[in-house]
Amino acid sequence: MAGKSDKRKIAVIDDHPIVRQGLAELIGNQDDMTVGCEAEDAAGALKMLADSPPDLAVIDISLKDSNGIELIEDLSTRVPDLPILVLSMHDESFYAERVLRAGARGYITKSEASETVITAIRTILAGDIYLSQRMASRMVAKFVDGRTKSTTGKPEERLTNRELEVFELIGEGVGTKDIAARLHLSPKTIESHRENIKRKLKLKSATELLQHAVQWVQIEGMI
Repeated sequence: MAGKSDKRKIAVIDDHPIVRQGLAELIGNQDDMTVGCEAEDAAGALKMLADSPPDLAVIDISLKDSNGIELIEDLSTRVPDLPILVLSMHDESFYAERVLRAGARGYITKSEASETVITAIRTILAGDIYLSQRMASRMVAKFVDGRTKSTTGKPEERLTNRELEVFELIGEGVGTKDIAARLHLSPKTIESHRENIKRKLKLKSATELLQHAVQWVQIEGMI
C-alpha cells in the first residue's frame, strides 16, 4: 500500500457538490491516489492549480459562471504539464475532440461506471490519452480517411469554443449585456459572435437563434 506522501494528487473541478463528494470518495478509496483540492469554478481552479499543481485534474465542461473548455485552454498555458481528464454529462461525439484540441488528455461521460473513471485517470497518469473505444475509433478513421467534415455532422461543430459558449448562454435565456458581463467582453463583441453564430448555423433572425439555442441546451441537458 502506498504511503500518503506517495499517493498521486487529483484535483476535482465540478460545480455540483454531490459530484465532487462522490469523486472524492471514489478516488480516496484507491491505494495510490487522493484528492488534493476541489473547486467549483474556473477562478478558484486556476488559483489552486497554478499555486500547487496536482498530478492530474478532473474537470467538467459546465462550471459555475464559467466554461470548462476555456479553463482547459488557460491551464494549458499556465500549467502546461498538468494532465487533464474531462468528466462530463455532455455528448462525447461532439465534445471529445474539442477538449483534446484545448489541451485535455481524455474525455469520459458521467454515465460511465466508477471503475471506468479510475481506469481513465490511471491511463492519463501513465502518459496516455483516454477515450471510449467508439470515440477513439471515430477519430482514427477521421485521421486515416483525411476527412475534414465534423465528427458528428452537427452544424454546431462549426462554432468556435467562444461562439459555442455564447450560444449556450443564449439558450439559457441570458441577455446580451449579461453575457458580456459574464464573459468579460463588450456587448458589441457579443453581438458580433451572435451574427457569426447565425451565419454558421444558417439562421435568419434573432428569434430563430434563440429557438435553436434553447433546443440545443435542452438536448444537451445544460439546464
